[in-house]
Amino acid sequence: MTTPLVPVILCGGSGTRLWPLSRETYPKQFLRLLGKETLLQQTMQRLAGIANVDPAILVCNETSRFVVAEQLREIGMEHAQILLEPARRNTAPAIAAAALHALSRGDDPLLLVLPSDHVIKNHAAFYTAVHTAKAAAERGNLVTFGIAPLGPETGYGYIRAGTAEPGQARPVIEYVEKPDRATAEHYLASGHYFWNSGMFIFRASRYLEELAHFEPEIVAACSQAMAMAKQDLSFIRLDSQSYTGSPSKAVDYAVMERTKNASMVAMDADWSDIGSWASVWEASEKDCDNNAKQGDVMLQDCQGCLVHGSARLIAAVGMRNTIIIETADALLIMDADSAQEAKRLVAHLIDTKRTEATQHREIFRPWGSYDSIGTGARFHVKRITVKQGAKLSLQMHHHRAEHWVVVSGTAKITNGDQEYLLTENQSTFIPLGVVHSLENPGKIPLELIEIQSGAYLGEDDIVRLQDNYGRV
Repeated sequence: MTTPLVPVILCGGSGTRLWPLSRETYPKQFLRLLGKETLLQQTMQRLAGIANVDPAILVCNETSRFVVAEQLREIGMEHAQILLEPARRNTAPAIAAAALHALSRGDDPLLLVLPSDHVIKNHAAFYTAVHTAKAAAERGNLVTFGIAPLGPETGYGYIRAGTAEPGQARPVIEYVEKPDRATAEHYLASGHYFWNSGMFIFRASRYLEELAHFEPEIVAACSQAMAMAKQDLSFIRLDSQSYTGSPSKAVDYAVMERTKNASMVAMDADWSDIGSWASVWEASEKDCDNNAKQGDVMLQDCQGCLVHGSARLIAAVGMRNTIIIETADALLIMDADSAQEAKRLVAHLIDTKRTEATQHREIFRPWGSYDSIGTGARFHVKRITVKQGAKLSLQMHHHRAEHWVVVSGTAKITNGDQEYLLTENQSTFIPLGVVHSLENPGKIPLELIEIQSGAYLGEDDIVRLQDNYGRV
């Protein structure tokens, strides 16, 4: 009988090196960097080529849950199960929670652990590597995937592997940290070193057994978090106090570098972890001048550039080896050779308390989204989009009043003890302190302009009295 294979998709990364497109509240796995689908959607769609694969388990941060669910819905994969982390505790606890959940379903499956933000262009090579790794994992090994190095890359950790027959997993001799240039060149010349991909296959019980041996506190915390987990709509919410008490450790440090049962399958599948804007350029389609561009972009006499426009025309003349990334509220311009420095820039933005470091101007909610298009003394203007059939919470504000103007669609308004419909070019006023709600009963998205006025306009001035999405 074939052992079930359950994909575990890790969706908790923040991707600060891809700022300003990737931000803490909307990280890179949710972005359409290379095509029409997001990196998460591409990861999920790759699973269709693996034989006898069970529905996936996704582990994501609580704040990202509705974005994950919506992106799965867009590609027709609502059957996947989503575990919610109340706090980020790195990959070892996230995988432990997924393993415990998989075991609770009655089987002891193999887990195919995949980050949600990688690019793999050669699907056939990926499927072959998975097939080889499954055989080793069924024998009790903890298997990682090593990427055949394309050059002396200093941005990746490496795995030193032993020899094996063709088509077999190799023994892992050691993990090594990111090297300097000379060391990376030595690794490349030796032929025994591979890039550490952060992808794994192992049996659920074997992973938990090894983790309990090296990090018993992680297993204890995750076991309690799963035992006290609650169903929340279509999500499984891990117990906050238990899970937050787990040590925060990556699976490499917690298990893979310490176990005596690690093996590696070499994979040459045109892989990238999209860890910097330079790697986005590498993975992108390019024109005859080696430029990669997306959005409304016009280039003249430019070579080797990456230009991404989101909100307006981006024009560049005479640029070489340059990265230009534009969003509605930020513009990044840098030399491609400095791409790894973006993380340090974001750290400085966080230190100076710039909101652009963590969130976009457009904020996504389970009912739709809002875009902050104007702010001043005692006023704030938003463009609000409400999905078909969606409803905002029944709520009130202590410090602000609101004017709503419908741009398109139909709005069902609750305003105190009144309930009425508004259509295009109609408006209403919500006085301070009045209980209100907004709903889209129509078949098309509802677009409206909201003008807030008052002494305090923070998003925490919301008292929710009733909510379809379980928010406090």
